[in-house]
Amino acid sequence: MDNIRKIKRISKSKPTMEGAGVLLKRVFGYNEVPLLDPFLLLDDFHSDNPDDYIAGFPWHPHRGIETITYMLHGEVKHGDSLGNGGLIRSGDYQWMTAGSGIIHEEMPQQKNRLLWGVQLWANLPASHKMMDPRYRDVKKEQIPEISLNGSKVKVKIIAGEINGTKGPVQDVVTNPEYLDVIVEANSEFTHTVTRGHTVFAYVIEGKGHFDPNNDQLISAENLVIFDDGDSVRITTKDGSVRFLLISGKPIGEPVAWYGPIVMNTEEELRIAFEEYRNGTFIKYKP
Repeated sequence: MDNIRKIKRISKSKPTMEGAGVLLKRVFGYNEVPLLDPFLLLDDFHSDNPDDYIAGFPWHPHRGIETITYMLHGEVKHGDSLGNGGLIRSGDYQWMTAGSGIIHEEMPQQKNRLLWGVQLWANLPASHKMMDPRYRDVKKEQIPEISLNGSKVKVKIIAGEINGTKGPVQDVVTNPEYLDVIVEANSEFTHTVTRGHTVFAYVIEGKGHFDPNNDQLISAENLVIFDDGDSVRITTKDGSVRFLLISGKPIGEPVAWYGPIVMNTEEELRIAFEEYRNGTFIKYKP
């Protein structure tokens, strides 16, 4: 019988300001390192007030990480030093590997309406910190969606695999799984995960039970971090729940992190910012 993971910790996202003045909710970040290794940060930007988001995230550098931006509503324009550019629309996501260094911008393209997206940062191991950067823009039509449990559960597979159906991005170092899950009322979702991997859920709509041994009802904007085990089980009663279920293989290396750059040592951080100041930050030019 599978060892179903218990809840290790529950926390609520906290308001913060980033970019040129974007009001968002930080689900986890610097203070949680290394609790969620290989993941570093998860931000939830969610507002129908343009004053909260229109300033966006003008040109800024990254090195040593991957950023995964998933849009639930609205549009964000992306441009980067590789020459990539375009719109990330509702249901799309962007998987960007900064590697040795990339400079990019992410700017909302609407002056009203709901803008809602989440951005996840995943660390890179020392062996891949200085790999060539790459950018993958995945449209919603490319994201497979499967139904389970008599269609009471719907899962969009952003990364990973369920019952032979694979997500579009499959060659990531930390072997992540990233699922967007809806469980209808009076139903259940049991999912096998890899023992030893970090696993967490972020509730984005509704309420659900995330531990068969704990009757606590967990609602939107709450993070659930699981203990180790072979599977997770999420159940509902009177209402549905929608959540992101994310897992990955821990790296287990030192983290030196300042702003948008994450390396292994303070000296590597110093070099990165020095290169950014003197114009030698970008190593790969397509």
